[in-house]
Amino acid sequence: MNKLLLGLGTVGLGATALAAATASAATVELRLMETTDLHMHIVDYDYYTDNQNVTVGLARTAALINAARNERGNSVLVDNGDLIQGNPLGDFVAKGDVLRFGETHPAYKAMNLLDYDVGNIGNHEFNFGLDFLIKALNGANFPYISSNVMVDLGDGSDQPYFQPYLIQEKTVIDNAGQPHELSIGYIGFVPPQIMNWDKDNLEGLVVAHDMVETAERFVPQMKAEGADIIVAIPHSGLSDAARQGMDENATWHLAQVEGIDAILFGHAHAVFPGSPAYDTMDNVDNESGTIFGVPAVMPGFWGSHLGIIDLTLEGEAGNWQIAGSRSEARPIFSRENGETVALVEPVQSILDAVDSDHQATLDYMAQRVGETTASINSYFAVVQDDPSVQVVNNAQTWYVENIVRGTELEELPILSAAAPFKAGGRGGPDYYTDVPAGDIALKNVADLYIYPNDLKVVKLTGEQVIEWLERSAGQFNTIDPDASGAQPLVDDSFPTYNFDVIDGISYRIDVTVPPRYNNDGEVVNDQHRIVDVQFEGEPIDPDQEFLIATNNYRAGGGGSFPGLDGSTIVIDAPDKNRDVIANYLLSQGTFNPSADDNWQFAGWGDAEVMFKTSPKAEALAGDNMETGKLDDAGFQVFTFN
Repeated sequence: MNKLLLGLGTVGLGATALAAATASAATVELRLMETTDLHMHIVDYDYYTDNQNVTVGLARTAALINAARNERGNSVLVDNGDLIQGNPLGDFVAKGDVLRFGETHPAYKAMNLLDYDVGNIGNHEFNFGLDFLIKALNGANFPYISSNVMVDLGDGSDQPYFQPYLIQEKTVIDNAGQPHELSIGYIGFVPPQIMNWDKDNLEGLVVAHDMVETAERFVPQMKAEGADIIVAIPHSGLSDAARQGMDENATWHLAQVEGIDAILFGHAHAVFPGSPAYDTMDNVDNESGTIFGVPAVMPGFWGSHLGIIDLTLEGEAGNWQIAGSRSEARPIFSRENGETVALVEPVQSILDAVDSDHQATLDYMAQRVGETTASINSYFAVVQDDPSVQVVNNAQTWYVENIVRGTELEELPILSAAAPFKAGGRGGPDYYTDVPAGDIALKNVADLYIYPNDLKVVKLTGEQVIEWLERSAGQFNTIDPDASGAQPLVDDSFPTYNFDVIDGISYRIDVTVPPRYNNDGEVVNDQHRIVDVQFEGEPIDPDQEFLIATNNYRAGGGGSFPGLDGSTIVIDAPDKNRDVIANYLLSQGTFNPSADDNWQFAGWGDAEVMFKTSPKAEALAGDNMETGKLDDAGFQVFTFN
């Protein structure tokens, strides 16, 4: 009996203690905010068309930041990289004006006004070299992290090149108005592919490790050092493909690392939650914004959205638990009835902070490099051979012909590969190259080639060239010749920068055959879309060797193309693709940009095939195209006759 009474007494005391603990537990609402992939879109401006653009710019995102802060008493703000490269303002600071030590990079003139808590480093931060990156970061008044970029010490050990993680103490106010000290841990990641994409800038200086393995190494340390919650900041997209190791898009796998409480991700230039692409992904809640139950957000690109995760924390010092969450990507604009509508106005202090840099960029980009006898646009770049791609391929071929002269490579035939970088897609119906006839300025060259890539030359066989084109042909959906109703030709999930057109040969694309490769570069179909490939009027010899001009991203493995992993590079050219184009135009003086029609579709029977492009394309549509209506996003729909 006494034992029973003792037991009942113990239960009663435990319940009392539990009730007391529950009564003393605090509830804290914490808002995490994220910007990512700004790519130097600080001002709401399109440097290629010399017009204001209400769909971009940190100046407008800043209005969302200010409003979001006012809505919550406890908040933090994070940037997830791909910041200092991406438009003419970034190029001007790196190549025109040339940033010096002690000067503040324009990105940080703006961002220092917004009280960021921490920044992560993206892959494009390395495009201008480590010295420039360090000079730029020196201007930030907030700390930077990146956990998987290492210095190899040569004895089997390594050490982080940057601060791998950070634990910040933050005073938060609970729902009862009481203050608490919260230790927030931040850990950043970058795709390990930087070692291929920026090999010339990084080889021999740093190495990059797998993101998941790095998380498993450092997250327990962060917990041991007292982090109450851990926020992962991977500059990495979301894919549920099986883990291979050294994955570029590893966010789905990082969400499974024990100890990570929230994820602010980027890199993919997409929106999460909300994008239909994530509706059917395993263990992903595309409405509330969780991955394996971990709250997550990805806020688009160029300042188009502000990422927000609202966390409800319950507990007390040293013992906080996430009791609830809600994620959203809050936009700066909307599209209504085909029209773009600004949802916020720019913050004037941000515009003022970079005004002198903005004006200097306009002057820099106005420099004349040549003259074109016809307009150059990319309105039809993914449905027919196109002058905007042709100019790039002509310039690359011209350049390689000059640099191989007198070398052992001189006898090999030269091909050139280029893709339409500005061809609508996620950029919207205004995101196209459009250069009017007349003078060509540096801004037009940047419009033709928006990335600061380095020119590379690879050596491949004819068979490998065909496989390259097969991967590129994933741009298109599979058309059923016997189906009724309109079928969309272009796969909107396929980035147009992976739609390489190879000049110097002719070929046709049979879109009634399913794609041979998936987006991970894996062969998923034994059939071939690329047919009738000819070189100099004869069927291409699969064993013949070719030189192909391309860029460092593609040559180093970007896009997961067969035969392209860095090992086939035979010329590391000293010039950037954009500089090659400018020098080519200067050498030509006046030129005709017409395409040579070296590729075509093989046909699709009686199927009704449609595609969409800019409304400005209507006046330029060919006789084989019939104009339809505008879609909800403002694109003009066309049907092939």
